[in-house]
Amino acid sequence: MPPRRLRTNAQPASNVSLLRSAQNLRKTCIPVPLAATIAATTPQGPASKAVKKDKILWVQTSEKSVLTAALEAGVTTFLFDDPSDTLAHDWSQLAKFTAIAVDGNTIRDQPSNKKIGQYRSISSGEELKALQAESITGGITILDMADWRIIPAENLVAAFQGTGSELMPVATSAADAKVMLEALEAGTDGVVLKTNNAAEVRDLIAWLQERKAGQVERLAYEVGTVTRLEPVGMGDRVCVDLASLLLPGEGLLVGSFARALFLVHSECSESVYINSRPFRVNAGPVHAYAAAPGGRTAYLAELKSGSEVVVADAQGRQRTAIVGRIKVERRPLVLVEAETADGQAHSLLLQNAETVRLVGPSESQPPLRESRPMTVESSAAAEDGMGIRWQAISVSELHVGQLVYIRRQGAARHTGISIDEFIRER
Repeated sequence: MPPRRLRTNAQPASNVSLLRSAQNLRKTCIPVPLAATIAATTPQGPASKAVKKDKILWVQTSEKSVLTAALEAGVTTFLFDDPSDTLAHDWSQLAKFTAIAVDGNTIRDQPSNKKIGQYRSISSGEELKALQAESITGGITILDMADWRIIPAENLVAAFQGTGSELMPVATSAADAKVMLEALEAGTDGVVLKTNNAAEVRDLIAWLQERKAGQVERLAYEVGTVTRLEPVGMGDRVCVDLASLLLPGEGLLVGSFARALFLVHSECSESVYINSRPFRVNAGPVHAYAAAPGGRTAYLAELKSGSEVVVADAQGRQRTAIVGRIKVERRPLVLVEAETADGQAHSLLLQNAETVRLVGPSESQPPLRESRPMTVESSAAAEDGMGIRWQAISVSELHVGQLVYIRRQGAARHTGISIDEFIRER
């Protein structure tokens, strides 16, 4: 018999349905912010590799249906034929987006009219060589070619290497855009997709999302052993409410020190006293660090509506989520200290409440179909065939000797960015 799918005992049916829908959606369409870029968000650290350069996507169209499809997919930058084009103004009533206008050989941001790059039409290899001779540096260069097959994409990429200018050729189909974005492995910096066919936009965005998913490295966790648990009094605790639903096993990476972040589970399971809130992470006090996109960290006190954070799960998968709201309230805190295999001690403060959980390996390695009180077992692992056993342990049930996941990274930080500098924290 195939193993039955896990369900958390206390999970209300409505939220189980929501989480399952979110899980199914995430399997087929990985959310990617397309606010002018397709960005892989990999916190850099000892077990993390650099990913390929972000790709820029702009859309040029005269069809409202294409604009709508692109906006719904997350694209926010559109190119228009000239500064006097009324479409930009007319369509601005539909939604907020960035309008870029072609003004001769210049591209300008509207309505500021600020020059951000150059626009060139070329139809031969000789014209490309002439463009190279101009020593274009900086900004964005949009190349509109009569037929890109005359000038291979590889030639374009090679011609603009080292110029400091971001190269964005115009493509009239998703297939042509893909060729541009992969030429010579590095590809162009981005593309302008010029089309009146919404299907072409959806096709390219789906491909970019798949490409991004393949670039993101899984995070490597170390296992820490809890060595100390101590109530320490009152403090200002931060609840991070996200604009996304979190699945079992997902949470935020949080720590008192940037060098070691614990995986704090979301409130996706229902407790005896409180309904489930699968969008919330009770993350800890205001001083704590949380992992942010691009290898950065952010103080919990700095987060606000619209901020971005890294959501990670028990298997090391990660994605970016937008903060919808921050709640700061005075609550009792407990100090949690854990030691990794190298003898290093790491800590964080959490609210002393049974709804707050840390993620760690399942100690007794039970079959996946079993569950435990006060923990959330991984149904995702069973479905993925990963064989990973984990549990989310309530702070109220933590004990010395308990195992928890810890993400190690560089300790020294300047404005949230890891730097190579000696630092001692305690």
